[in-house]
Amino acid sequence: MSCNRLELSGEVVALEVLRHTPAGIPVLSLTIRHASIQIEAGMKRQAECEVPAMAMGELTKKAQTLNLGDKVKVAGFLVRKSLKNDRLVLHLNELETE
Repeated sequence: MSCNRLELSGEVVALEVLRHTPAGIPVLSLTIRHASIQIEAGMKRQAECEVPAMAMGELTKKAQTLNLGDKVKVAGFLVRKSLKNDRLVLHLNELETE
């Protein structure tokens, strides 16, 4: 079995308008900025990134309550944005505000 799970904490820095797929499933896209100190090769390293994420279905209800600047902890899986776009997007399975 292969593993595809990512857990991340950070700050909401972008929120898009709720939309629906052609099948009628609600989708809300957002961007999460992460910053932390990590240990790599025995040394401290500043880790910073912005991760595009997407909530679908029932999770969009919780995502719609978010505001820019909110601290969140999320978990989900990575997939490419589309068949023609290899950019990775985090599809959320879990969303908590901190």
